[in-house]
Amino acid sequence: MILLLALVILATSWGALYPRNTYLQHGPTAVLLLAAIPVLRRWPLSDAAVGCIFVFFLLHSIGARYSYSFVPYDDWARAIFAHDISGSFGFTRNHYDRLVHLCFGLLAIRPVREIASRHFGMSPRAALYVAPAFVLTCSALYEIIEWLVAVIMSPADAEAYNGQQGDMFDGQKDMALAALGTILATLWSRRSARQQA
Repeated sequence: MILLLALVILATSWGALYPRNTYLQHGPTAVLLLAAIPVLRRWPLSDAAVGCIFVFFLLHSIGARYSYSFVPYDDWARAIFAHDISGSFGFTRNHYDRLVHLCFGLLAIRPVREIASRHFGMSPRAALYVAPAFVLTCSALYEIIEWLVAVIMSPADAEAYNGQQGDMFDGQKDMALAALGTILATLWSRRSARQQA
């Protein structure tokens, strides 16, 4: 999986529209992939949890290629369905970044919950409470880091990197969508646990 994700990062970096932003987005991803090698050896995860991680990094890599704000999902939708998403929903901005924040909440719960219960000795019930707290903390820290990076950049570069697209509450909305994803994934996990019991 790590090799495949490394290839995805290389493929999405090649010929990127905004290379500086792409490399800025992929820098932390590359560090996480390198860290994943010893982490997954020490704390192995189920195929489903690894799949969640893979899907999230795939979505992120697509966003990084297009600097998030310019992911051409409307072009893709027109090519497949002969209709665009923004027109259907009345969007005036590119919402790909919001999709990825929602998916972070949805997809991060399972791996974090597994690590907490399998490898840190938490009961499944305790892990079900710790995982959302951890995921939401990561979401908030990411927004703070994104803001700090933007503070040291020129205003034009900061806007391109942050992808706020004129929305002064972009960070808050991103965290809210990660929280929604976390809530949905946690409720699904609880429901699945009850059905298995």
